[in-house]
Formats: sequence, structure tokens, C-alpha cells
Amino acid sequence: MNENTRYTIISADAHAGLPCEQYRPYLDAQYHEQFDAFLAEKNEQRELAMKLNYEYINEWETTHEEGLRGAYDANQRDKEMDADGVAAEVIFPDADAITGMESPPFGAGLSAGMIEDPELAFAGARAHNRFLEELCATSPERRAGVGLVPITHDVQRAVAEIEWLAEKPGIRGIMIPTMWRDHRPYNDPAYDPVWAACQAANLPVHVHSGEAPREEMGEFIGIYLAEVVFWTHRPIAHLLFSGAFERFPGLKFVVTEGASYWVADMKWKWDQYLGGGHTTKKMAALMKGILSKLPSEYFGENIFVGASTMSKEEIRRRHSIGCDVAMWGTDYPHPEGTWPNTVERLRKDFGDVPVGDTRKMLCETAARCYGFDLAPLHPIAERIGPTPTDLGQDLTLVTTPEEIRAGEWWKDEYQVRWGG
Repeated sequence: MNENTRYTIISADAHAGLPCEQYRPYLDAQYHEQFDAFLAEKNEQRELAMKLNYEYINEWETTHEEGLRGAYDANQRDKEMDADGVAAEVIFPDADAITGMESPPFGAGLSAGMIEDPELAFAGARAHNRFLEELCATSPERRAGVGLVPITHDVQRAVAEIEWLAEKPGIRGIMIPTMWRDHRPYNDPAYDPVWAACQAANLPVHVHSGEAPREEMGEFIGIYLAEVVFWTHRPIAHLLFSGAFERFPGLKFVVTEGASYWVADMKWKWDQYLGGGHTTKKMAALMKGILSKLPSEYFGENIFVGASTMSKEEIRRRHSIGCDVAMWGTDYPHPEGTWPNTVERLRKDFGDVPVGDTRKMLCETAARCYGFDLAPLHPIAERIGPTPTDLGQDLTLVTTPEEIRAGEWWKDEYQVRWGG
């Protein structure tokens, strides 16, 4: 490959969704009366948001009116992707991040864990999944739709939904509630049929940032900002240390839009606990038969992070986090993302990064995680993708094995070895 070959950018975080009222045809008729009440509540919330933040909301929605239609219009979506240099994308629900007016019925998207009624949880999820199926079928080579599956309510029903999703072109993953709340935690073996179904269908399991125990936080938004990332990565420990990845070695778990700075600390501290000897040796012995290698070695194989518009500091830590773990994303069409100025942002953040590392974080890791076929994406990238030169990169920069080893510094400093 020519070092200046255009990047095949795969955005690991994008969103799609219909305007709320347009979900009605996708929703089973017996839930329409409850849907009317949901719509009334959403409209009240929008009215309040407009009163509190009219200028910002109005400017965003009018300036980007055409591009925002890509949340549900496939042709417009492809135009926006092309203009932004993005060849393919992973698609989550809740396209409207400001007033929430493009979210699935009953909050079945990013707030799914808050739904108490199992019937409404599955009804809202299925309505969105029907819409998502249609959207992804328009360009399945470019799309990785993430279906909604509220596994905390009913495992058997969840498995049926996974099997239905697995047959749909362009569907490449599922999203489960970020928080299990009063239900069984994800370390419970009762969820094994879900993990088995996802492994069989090669559908990565996702949680996505957004949910947190807001009822405990009151009006103190700073508490939410401080803790929301924790709730996204909490399930990793529950799956890893309950042996889920040993029972289901093909299972992939992805944390999306929950940053990635915490990955390095998890890797080194967990490795130290279980492979560093000394005072934790007894703890490591208790993990015998549950893990077969160091915790860090599950990252990049079973555990991935859709880090979205990752910070420059996270990019600098890339060898501790893992270029084979972190996947970059635009967060389209959310205002906190890079759309519609993605290439400009990439130039700013990746200008001093070697091309090989950049290709992993912008494309190769996501392609491996989601099973994208890069062959049909190549001509798209040749038409729209930026080159390393476009990003201001030095083509002579190459990451050495020593740099990669230094990124996982704890393995030498603590003489970490697996002994479970």
C-alpha cells in the first residue's frame, strides 16, 4: 500500500432515528395509545428546551437543516458521509442530542435501562429496529446498524430479537441497556443465551454513554459529568471477571462514546492484580479457571472502545489504550461531534501521528470488530477519503515495537505474567 493512500474512514459512532411521531407505523398497534402519551411528554420537553436555549437550538437546526435530515433519509445520509470523508459507519439510536425528538418510542434507545415495563421496552426497541433495518438495507456495505435489545427484561425474548436482527443486511451489532438497575447484573449466567446468540451471529454487544442514575444526582449536573463514563465501562468487569469471554471466546463487547482514557488504567491495574504477584497472588489464584490470560489481553480481542471524537491526550496514550482497541467516530449528527468538519478535526488531532497507527484507529480496528468488507469500501474511499498528506502527516513516521512495548509499561516494570 502506498503510504499516501486515502483513508477508508469507518466512524465507530453515528446516530440515526426518525422524528418521534414518525415511528408510529413501525410500532405495533396495541401500543399506540401509550405512544400518544409518550409523544405528548416529548413535546413538552422540547417546548421547555426551546424556552431555555432557543438561540442555540434554533441556530443549530436551521444552519444544518438539510444535513440533519440524514438522521432518517438514507440518500441525504450518504451525501453527508461523502462530504465528511466517511466511507462507513456504526449506527446507534437517538439522532437528536439536543431536544430528544428523534428517539425511539418510550425511550428505548440510550435511556433503555429506565423503562420499567417490559412490553414497552421491547415494543420501542422493535419499532426502532424495523426502521434501522430499512435504513441499513439501502447501503449495507457502508452501514453497521446496532439493533436495540432490552436483555434485562426477558432473556428468551431478547435472543429471539437477536436472531431476527442477525438475518438483516447491514445489521452488525446490538445495544443493551447501559445500566441493569434492579435487574440481574451482567455477570449473571442467566444472560449466557444472549452472549451465545451474539457470538453465533458475530454481533458485537454495545453499551453507549448517556444513562446514569440521575435520580441520585438531583440538579447537580457536575455529578452526572463526573460519573456518566463510569456507568459505560462498568459492565466490562462484570463480563470479564465472570468468565463470559472464556465461555464465549468469540463474543465482542464495545463501549461507545464513553471516552477511552480509562482503558490504560484498567489494563495495567488489573494486570498488576492478577499477574504481579506479591499481595494479590491469592486473588489471582481465585481467578483460576475463569480467565486464561492477563486482563489486558482481552482488550482488542473481546473488548473494544468506540471512543468517538477522542481527545488529543487519548491519541497520545494510544499505545497504552491500544490502537487495536480504540475506534474513532464522528458522532454524526450530534453537535458535539466532528460533522460537518471531520477532515479539519482529523488534521488537527492526527497531524503528528504515524500513518499506520492512524489507519488502525480510523479503519482497521473497526473493520475487524464489525466484519466490514474493505473491498467494496475501497472505491468509496478513493472518491471521498482524505490522504495522510491532507491531514498534514509525515509519511516517514513509523511506530516501533519498542514504542508499543513502552505503552504497556507495567508488563516490564511489574514483571507481570499470567499465572492463573
